[in-house]
Amino acid sequence: MILPILKYGAPELREVSKPVDSFTADLEEIARNMIDTMYSSPGIGLAAPQIGINIRLLTIDLSVGEDPGQLIVICNPEIVSSEGEQKNDEGCLSIPDFSEAVVRPQKVVVRGVDLKGEEATYNGEGLLARCFSHEIDHLNGVLFIDRLSPLKRSLIRNKIKKLAKAGNW
Repeated sequence: MILPILKYGAPELREVSKPVDSFTADLEEIARNMIDTMYSSPGIGLAAPQIGINIRLLTIDLSVGEDPGQLIVICNPEIVSSEGEQKNDEGCLSIPDFSEAVVRPQKVVVRGVDLKGEEATYNGEGLLARCFSHEIDHLNGVLFIDRLSPLKRSLIRNKIKKLAKAGNW
């Protein structure tokens, strides 16, 4: 089921998500809905808070559904190590039509658990490292614009305020 994605300004996007501690059919359904929503957007990553669910769950697929082997679904992810630096344009399904260059690690190691509660570890480099960093930020109530200079952040906020005032946000 495709779910609505919360946009910038929704208070749920600023909350720190709760750890997943129950690995049930309900969790699997949430994950399936997140995958459907991510693909329909289309996006390469989605965190549960973006659909208004306050749990530490994210989905990533750099192939946008083209290669089922690239789909990652992980609960309680944490970056356990990172190295290097990359600066590239980044956007967000919760802040549509805006993108800016953001500094992220070049490589990350992420540890969490799968939908059955089994430990899962991923090594991400380049775009995958960026995506893990971005989605884990969501789980901590952080948006990509928080990583911009105060001036760039202010410009985006002002544009969003104008869009909202006109009923277009």
